[in-house]
Amino acid sequence: MTTPNFVPSGIFAPITTPFASDHTLALERLRENVQKYNQTKLAGYVVVGSTGESVYLREEEKLRVWETVREAVAADKLLIAGTGMESTAETVALTQRAASLGYRVALVKTPHYFKPQMSEAALERYFCAVADAGRIPILIYSVPQFTGVAVEAALVACLAQHPNIIGIKESSGNVERIAQIIAATSESFSVLAGSGTTLYPSLVLGARGGILAAACVLPEWFTSLYAAFCQGDHERARDLQQKLLPAVKLVVSVCGVSGVKYAMDLRGYYGGPARPPLLPLREQQQAEIASIVRSLEAAK
Repeated sequence: MTTPNFVPSGIFAPITTPFASDHTLALERLRENVQKYNQTKLAGYVVVGSTGESVYLREEEKLRVWETVREAVAADKLLIAGTGMESTAETVALTQRAASLGYRVALVKTPHYFKPQMSEAALERYFCAVADAGRIPILIYSVPQFTGVAVEAALVACLAQHPNIIGIKESSGNVERIAQIIAATSESFSVLAGSGTTLYPSLVLGARGGILAAACVLPEWFTSLYAAFCQGDHERARDLQQKLLPAVKLVVSVCGVSGVKYAMDLRGYYGGPARPPLLPLREQQQAEIASIVRSLEAAK
């Protein structure tokens, strides 16, 4: 186990996994996207997370995606691998594979299939076992809107005592929960917002940044918001947050991965199709996203 000596901060994009029209991996498109993101001020990338459609990828596909990003990434970007699975053993094994490929951090979501049995005790044992075995530090990933399992502040405070658990991606959009987690943990524990709708208030409370699906589409907007906050320009940070709200709600919250990928296509990245059973957008949704993207680009 490696004792971490850094606190992840800044804006991270949980990058999408590109597919061709037949839904096979489009790795060259992935490489092109990463090379474009390398030119932005993103702090790094989460690879094979929720926005990367991790639940639809076979293990060999995850490895190929990780390898492709590792080859294309710029030296100044932090690579985070999404490794959470339902079983402890599989999560440990996948985390070790990510470490062997050069990933510096693992993002580990809560197991959730047997939700009634996912007590605080079960989650504590799970995360500690993964952290004990890990060759790289881990971030807890709490995304109750997908899993139905939230990691509350008391449990986070307990897990934060583990030397190999360095932070949490808190994606519920619940600012009160983020405040409670920050209050219960030390400054060396990195709390990262997982919702673009609450980035600014989360930063005000003490969050270190965000892992934001909308940053796949609008990286320069979110990194500008973060930079404005860090420079003490709260007026600009608040203004950017307000301008981003409609886009984040429509593209991410309403339309999901298909919305993110369509918006990426509009902005010069490769989005392409989402994997079934996710559906492509309806024409009306496409028109609404195109209108919002044009409005933001005009407001630059």
